[in-house]
Amino acid sequence: MAFLEFHQITKRFPGVLALDGVSVSIERGACHALVGENGAGKSTLGKILAGVYQPDGGAIRLEEKVIHPVSPHAARALGVAMVHQELAFCPNLSVEENLCLGDQPRNAAGWVNRRELRARARAMLAEIGSNIDPATLIGTLSTGQEQLVQIAAAVGTGANVIIMDEPTSSLSLGETRELFRLVRALKARGITLIYVSHRLEEIFALCDAVTILRDGHHVVTEPIGATSPQRIVRQMIGRELLVREPAHLQRSYGAVRLQVENLSSPGKFTGIHFSVRAGEIVGLAGLVGAGRSEVAQAIFGLDPAAAGTVMMHGRALRLGSIRAALAAKSGLVPEDRKRQGLVLSMNCRENSSLAALPLLTRFGWVNRRAEHELAERYAKRLRVKTPSLETSIASLSGGNQQKIALAKWIARECDVLIVDEPTRGIDVGAKAEIYQLLDELAGEGKAVLMISSELPELIGLCGRVLVMREGRLAGELPRAEFSEAALMGLMAGVAQSAA
Repeated sequence: MAFLEFHQITKRFPGVLALDGVSVSIERGACHALVGENGAGKSTLGKILAGVYQPDGGAIRLEEKVIHPVSPHAARALGVAMVHQELAFCPNLSVEENLCLGDQPRNAAGWVNRRELRARARAMLAEIGSNIDPATLIGTLSTGQEQLVQIAAAVGTGANVIIMDEPTSSLSLGETRELFRLVRALKARGITLIYVSHRLEEIFALCDAVTILRDGHHVVTEPIGATSPQRIVRQMIGRELLVREPAHLQRSYGAVRLQVENLSSPGKFTGIHFSVRAGEIVGLAGLVGAGRSEVAQAIFGLDPAAAGTVMMHGRALRLGSIRAALAAKSGLVPEDRKRQGLVLSMNCRENSSLAALPLLTRFGWVNRRAEHELAERYAKRLRVKTPSLETSIASLSGGNQQKIALAKWIARECDVLIVDEPTRGIDVGAKAEIYQLLDELAGEGKAVLMISSELPELIGLCGRVLVMREGRLAGELPRAEFSEAALMGLMAGVAQSAA
């Protein structure tokens, strides 16, 4: 018998059948991949095992016994823990308080034993090789550090089943290598891992078997040695994924739309200068902490300490002014779609039209018919999968949320579009659609600055790539000189290129 079994699991959400009779068997001590497009049901299946959701039908067996994880606390008592893709902690509490939340050590008087609390948190962090200070507030950590603390929390509970939902989506290369070492160590201890990821290279490096889901249905489960990346992609999306040369590269670029000269911000970056022309996609690469996102935020007026010159359409913008950036017809799709790119309490229609409200408003009133038509037009263009435009944005998959985060700015008809990690945490099919969309936007004459940690993404889509290192521009590579080795050399400081 298998160590862990899902039998005919069904789960419905309003207007959506997320899982339809899914059955999967997982061996003890295996790293088992769950793969599929956004909305296929991967995270839903993991959250049912972790007690976040309750199934509408079916059963789960652990060591041949039927289990009912009715809450995350009940799941932990059964030896099941989950590392979520998004933040799952209290940002106003410290790392040590979050790690021991719900199980805080107390002294004889009933007060929290701070010394024991810190010691326990240090031990949990040390087990995954992290040197994060337990006294640090969670809200001040980077997204990658938050992810590592979640992993420490899962491992520290003594779980024998750990679900990892896109665990490397926010990690640096060094943190990713450390995670791989940890996964292999956990397997060696007999811990069973369910690994949800869109990164096929990780799956082939770590996993023993793979299960493919599509539209809430089980497609196939097979040993990793019996498949290939191309086969998995076909099974995920039900068709061949065609890779084309971006069409915008065959066209001539227009006038300079964005000009950055000697842009600096104390403690963040220094002396940044580059330009982006109409019809051009320029990549911005660099290791985590190099200052890429900070440069994007300064261009968009989010950094009051920024100094230097930012020009759009040949006119200098007032730095630190979002109004000036908006008036110049620029837009920013931020890295963290849930905390910065979307309003999770609103529905799909409201999020799609949010940046375009000035175009839809007269005398202070929003034209609801025009708003609905605009949201519907871009939902169709970006192939957003949602039961309705009135559906809460929080209930959509990550890929569909990302499409609406993009639609929000496209609807505003921006001439300059900055996209920060546009495909983080989404599947290969949705990635291909976003690549095509960015190519189309460049073809329409938009100037696109694309920040990405995925080098194949930059190489495949950009006409040239700027590389940042430690807050400075380390170099620029034209398309003719693209290679992952050349980009990594500049990022790591082992190669030089004329900036």
